[in-house]
Amino acid sequence: MIQIGDKKDCCGCTACFNACPQGCITMRGDEEGFLYPHVDKTSCNNCGMCENVCPELKQNSEIVVSQRAYLVQHKDEQVRKESTSGGAFTAIAEYVINLGGVVFGAAYNSDFEVVHRFVESIEDLKVFRNSKYVQSNLGDAFKQAKGLLLQDRWVCFSGTPCQVEGLKCFLRRDYEKLITVDVVCRAVPSPKIFNKYIEFQSKQLKTPFSNIFFRDKLYGYKYSNFSIYSERLRLVYNNGVDSDVYLRSFFSNINVRPSCYNCSFKKRYRICDFTLWDCFTVDTFDRKMDDDKGTTRVLTHTAKANQILEQISNKINIKEIDVELAIAGVKEMVESVPYNPRRDEFFSDLSKLTPQQVFQKYFPNNLRARLEKLARFISYKLGIYQQMKKAMKLIYKNKANQKR
Repeated sequence: MIQIGDKKDCCGCTACFNACPQGCITMRGDEEGFLYPHVDKTSCNNCGMCENVCPELKQNSEIVVSQRAYLVQHKDEQVRKESTSGGAFTAIAEYVINLGGVVFGAAYNSDFEVVHRFVESIEDLKVFRNSKYVQSNLGDAFKQAKGLLLQDRWVCFSGTPCQVEGLKCFLRRDYEKLITVDVVCRAVPSPKIFNKYIEFQSKQLKTPFSNIFFRDKLYGYKYSNFSIYSERLRLVYNNGVDSDVYLRSFFSNINVRPSCYNCSFKKRYRICDFTLWDCFTVDTFDRKMDDDKGTTRVLTHTAKANQILEQISNKINIKEIDVELAIAGVKEMVESVPYNPRRDEFFSDLSKLTPQQVFQKYFPNNLRARLEKLARFISYKLGIYQQMKKAMKLIYKNKANQKR
C-alpha cells in the first residue's frame, strides 16, 4: 500500500486515489492545506495498484525525443486578452472540442477553490484562462478522463507536470485520442494560503468577488498584475508582484508544497504532447509579434502535437524557433525552487494568527515595498521594464553566489 514517510515524496497527483480498486484511499488535507493519500488499512487488500501508478515511485526516466519550439498567439484578441500569455491552450482546446471531445483544466468553483473539471463547449473554455497559482484539487478527474477515453472520445488534459505524469501513470497505456498539455511550473502554493488570502481581501474590500486574475493584462502583458473584480465586474483591487502579499509569498517560495523543493518532474524531455509557458522576450525572436498582448512559447514532444498545430494554423499566429534558443535560461523548466528557511514558522503562524497579521508580519507594506512598486511602474512607463527585470535578476544572482 502507498505510505508517505516523507511529505516531500508526494506531489499530491491523486493517481493512487483514482486507481485504488477497493476505494480505500482518500485524499486529506494536512495542517498546511496540501492533500495527501490516506489508506483505510481495514479494507486494503494489498493489491499494490496504488504503488504501481505512483509517478514519484515510478520515476520515469527522461527519454530524449525530437522536439520543436514555436511562438503562438491566438488570432482572437479577446481570447488573448483573457489568457495568461498568448492563448495557445485555448486554440488546442478548441480543436479538441470541435472533434466532439472534452477538455480538462483548472478552474474556480463557487467558493474560489481551484479544482480540476472538464468542459465540452468552446464558450466554457474561458474558465481555464489565466494562471491560478494554487495547487488544484483533482478529485476524480483521472477516472473521468479514462471513462471518456473508453467511450472513444477525444480528451485534452492540462495541468502541472506532476499532474500530467500522474494521469499517464494512472492510465498505464497510451490512448490515440488523448492530448496532454503541461505548463512550465515554478511550484504549487497551498490552497489553505489562498483561502486565507481571500478571507483577508474580503475583509479589506468588503465586497463579494466575481473573478480573480493572478495575471491581469490591465496594463499589458509584460506588466501583469493581480486583480480582483466585484460582482458588478468592477475592478476593486490591482497590485503587482512587488506589493500583492499573495504573489510575494509565492515568489518567496514560502507557501509551496514540500515536494516542490526537490521536484521529480523538472526536466526538458517530458511525456506530454505540449509544454507551454510565457515569452516575455518575444522581441528577441520576432519584433513583429511583440505587441505586449501576450505570446506563448510552445514546446512539442510528439508528432501528434506538431500535427495539431498544423491543423489549427488558421486560428493562430505561429512562428517556429530554434529549440535551444527557446529553452535557454528557462530554469523553471529544470530547476526546483530553493527552500525558504522561514517556511515552517510561516505555516505555524498561519494557524495561530489572523491572515492580516500573518501577511503583515512576513510581507509588510514598508518603505522598500512601496519604492519597489514605484520603480516598477516608472520603468514600465519609460519602456525599460524588461531591462530592469534582467538587471535585478543579475543582482540577486550575484548576491546568491556571494553567499555560497
